[in-house]
Amino acid sequence: MFVELGPGAALTAMVQENLPETAVERSVCVAGLRREGAEVESLLLAVAQAFTAGVGVRWPAVFAGVPATRVDLPTYAFQRERFWLDAPDQIEPASGRLATASETWFWDAVEHERIEALAHELKLDTQDGGSSLGVVFPALSEWHRKLRDQTSAGRWRYQIKWQPLSDVRTTLPSGSWLVLVPAALPLDAVASSAIEALQDCGVHVVRVEVDAAEHDRSTLAKRIGDELSRLSTDEAGGDVSFGGVVSLLALDETPHPTHASISNGVAGTVLLVQALGDAGVQARLWCVTQGAVSTGRSDPLASAVQAQVWGLGRVVGLEHPDRWGGLIDLPGTVNAQHALRMWRVLADPGDEDQLAIRSSGVYVRRLLRAALDGVSVERPWRPRGSVLVTGGTGALGAHVARWLARGGAEHLILTSRRGIDAPGAVQLRDELSGLGVQVQVVACDVADRAAVAGLLASVPDRYPLTAVVHAAGVLENGRLDEAQLADFAEAIRAKACGAAHLDDLLADTPLDAFVVFSSVAGVWGSGGQANYAAANAFLDALVQRRRARGLAATSVAWGAWAGEGMAGEATQQLHDYGIAAMEPGLALTALGQVLDHDETCVVVADVDWERFVETFAWARPSRLVEALCEQPPQEPSASADESALSRRLSGVPATARQAVVLDVVRGEIAAVLGHATAAAVDPDRAFTEAGFDSLTAVELRNRLGTVTGLRLPATLVFDHPTPAALAAYLT
Repeated sequence: MFVELGPGAALTAMVQENLPETAVERSVCVAGLRREGAEVESLLLAVAQAFTAGVGVRWPAVFAGVPATRVDLPTYAFQRERFWLDAPDQIEPASGRLATASETWFWDAVEHERIEALAHELKLDTQDGGSSLGVVFPALSEWHRKLRDQTSAGRWRYQIKWQPLSDVRTTLPSGSWLVLVPAALPLDAVASSAIEALQDCGVHVVRVEVDAAEHDRSTLAKRIGDELSRLSTDEAGGDVSFGGVVSLLALDETPHPTHASISNGVAGTVLLVQALGDAGVQARLWCVTQGAVSTGRSDPLASAVQAQVWGLGRVVGLEHPDRWGGLIDLPGTVNAQHALRMWRVLADPGDEDQLAIRSSGVYVRRLLRAALDGVSVERPWRPRGSVLVTGGTGALGAHVARWLARGGAEHLILTSRRGIDAPGAVQLRDELSGLGVQVQVVACDVADRAAVAGLLASVPDRYPLTAVVHAAGVLENGRLDEAQLADFAEAIRAKACGAAHLDDLLADTPLDAFVVFSSVAGVWGSGGQANYAAANAFLDALVQRRRARGLAATSVAWGAWAGEGMAGEATQQLHDYGIAAMEPGLALTALGQVLDHDETCVVVADVDWERFVETFAWARPSRLVEALCEQPPQEPSASADESALSRRLSGVPATARQAVVLDVVRGEIAAVLGHATAAAVDPDRAFTEAGFDSLTAVELRNRLGTVTGLRLPATLVFDHPTPAALAAYLT
């Protein structure tokens, strides 16, 4: 050990430079003093360097007379990952171009009211010029903040558009197809036309009538299994399966006798998805609706009830990508040409999975940006009189209530199931009253029509009802495989039934705004949220039907809000997927833009599309969002023979293959959980302990299915609870 006690570290450097190579690792060279540091700090640094190199130090003597205490070391090794966000480029709000450094400095000075600094930069007299700037500063600062917020919120706007499909193939289906029709409509014109057209193609049609009120999951699975066995017998043995599965169950809009908040069509579709999995049917499922979507102004939406199947189906595609075909909508009147066009699409859909058949052709669903550049506002919307906010004591409802109070509402009616007894309701009422607004907090189950009617009758004549914001809702996560109809119906009840009651009871009431809070779950689907997606798809459809009747109607399909809200604990997971939580103030700015422009259906979400699509379209491509990405995701391999894992294992001895598979499994787990490397994944730690839930379980299943080329069950991580157990199963 060499210790330099002089005024610098010159000798220490010389000693290190001249040590023989064999002694470098065994030597310690420290300098007791440094020119750039204080004496005590320099000496303690030298002692610490010696200690970390293995030299014994009598620490009690070092800290004698100093109030130093011993502390434990951290309980885990530092991973040394960088989490600081890179500063984004500054955008000049008025033009949308990158702001220069001078422009950034100028507006920062304005917003922070640094009058003297700006007067000096402009070469103004600090007294006369400063006084002039002091007058204009507040207005200029407010103008810039507002413009900046509007620009930021404007980047979150999207809308659904239907585009004609130019490449419609002429391929016809073949083999045997399973067609499910509602028992209540066995001779329905749509079902008859569809089946006749399919038979004309030479296809063997296996027709099964389904009564959602009488069938349950197990009985329906048995019927389908029996038909599959009979088909195998009829075909004289061999590996026989259905070429495709087409469901017409959505056409039955009658309420389910036990769960009245959903139709027999929705209930039957839920049971069908479950039963097909139980029966081991691998053919792709297509769900057919009639008038459940609008492809444009000349094509009004006819059925909000059937639209629920579109929300449900988008989630099935995420949870069961290997056996999902898609959604296809037929016009109000179906003829043989429409039916034949449908079967040609189903025989060879390409990557399309959301289509509408019309007399003018085939249309496909796309999500596109909805910029407001250059669009002027003819009549800015301002709240007045009474405004009803359902779910008004919840996180989102409270933000909306404050926004309405500051915007000019004179009387607010906030509802929730618990009313004034809801957490924070008293404080919210007092806060709003302090803003000069009359406030009622009412306990009301908006899914109860009589309760809603009573609520509307109680609106004071002094403040007539001018606007409604329906923000009530219940979010219950869970995979569709595990769903019970009762739970599914209850989740839809508050969201969909509440909106339907308000729509019906206010049909003759002139309103400035009728706003429903929808969700991106209903627009593009969200794993584990089939019920929530169905309910929100209903809201979007209901709003389109109101608008077609000439009534005020607006639906905003929200992404995640920052703070507490419907996203709840999933906020971090959504962020990992590329969906950032929106600051409530900016989200409300976006809401104001939607109302100012009197729009019908708008999606408002802060999405990193490259990151989002990487996960969203991992197992199957999504044409819905491809226009929002500069580079579409790479398509997965179609079979195990072509999989990367198969090629990797081809030259590995049988005894070593499980270790290779385990490395792959740990790598995919790391990608799902956001770890930097696979080394962070403990092979023997249970998935539930590692933070897996239904959403991440589906994502891991999809990623492993792509890597292995295998069709894996949605319950994969629950059936094999640790990475090691899962690797053994896959091997």
